[in-house]
Amino acid sequence: MAVSKKKVPTFDQLMNPLLKALKLLGGSATVDELYVKVSEIMKLPDEILDISHGESGNLSEVAYRLAWARTYLKKFGIIENSARGIWAFSKDVDQIEQINEKEVVKTVREQSINESKNRVIEQIDDNLEDDGVEEPEEDKSWREQLKKILVSMDPSAFERLTQRVLRESGFTQVEVTGRTGDGGIDGKGIVRMNGILSFHMIFQCKKYQGSVNSSHIRDFRGAMQGRADKGLFITTGSFTRDAVKEATRDGAPPIDLVDGDQLIEKLRELALGVKEVVVKDYQVDEEWFKRI
Repeated sequence: MAVSKKKVPTFDQLMNPLLKALKLLGGSATVDELYVKVSEIMKLPDEILDISHGESGNLSEVAYRLAWARTYLKKFGIIENSARGIWAFSKDVDQIEQINEKEVVKTVREQSINESKNRVIEQIDDNLEDDGVEEPEEDKSWREQLKKILVSMDPSAFERLTQRVLRESGFTQVEVTGRTGDGGIDGKGIVRMNGILSFHMIFQCKKYQGSVNSSHIRDFRGAMQGRADKGLFITTGSFTRDAVKEATRDGAPPIDLVDGDQLIEKLRELALGVKEVVVKDYQVDEEWFKRI
């Protein structure tokens, strides 16, 4: 039976655990690091972490609400993020203790009212309000469009796309070798570092809407034993917490993970099927007309 979203901590309940996680991580962290650490602090079970926010399954409900917690804390002036997506304290970490979540929510919403008198402010519930998201709506639209395209691609086309992404990222001798009964191995390549060191890598690309679990990672690792130095698992979906742990388990061959959001970001970075649109505008020179 599916677990209700009502069992997921609300975004304001995630604020103090988020601040504690940021402290434990040395005062700065990536979104993924914060997600893992907050999950550990709150002892969130897999059945909660595996609840998807939307139908695409590319974002968990916990990750979605953590994004809102970061947004409120940023607007409150406690944390900030760099252009490279690293979150850090904007105040002296020693001055930050337990915060009053209700005060944060009230203050930020009052700021929003002052910024836009026409904005409708709702009460806190299990849903989140759009009062200043980190990502512009136009930015979200192209990402959602790209997610739908990736999920609907033919499996062989998705393998070719993965091959292209790896080549553009510096991999050499990238081959698609996907065959039935090959343990999920879809291809192989060579990674060269600094023009000197190199190691063999095999990859699996899973066109998937849900979450890849630890059993998928174990099966993939079993297939790569003795065949490569490293593994790479790429999916249009997401990875469960146990899958992430399994991929980095001590004593086992390492497996790098790339989820749907990271794949989309890589496609944007490499300008593969995604191009930046520059809107041209014009400025009227009134002085020029006066001189006529």
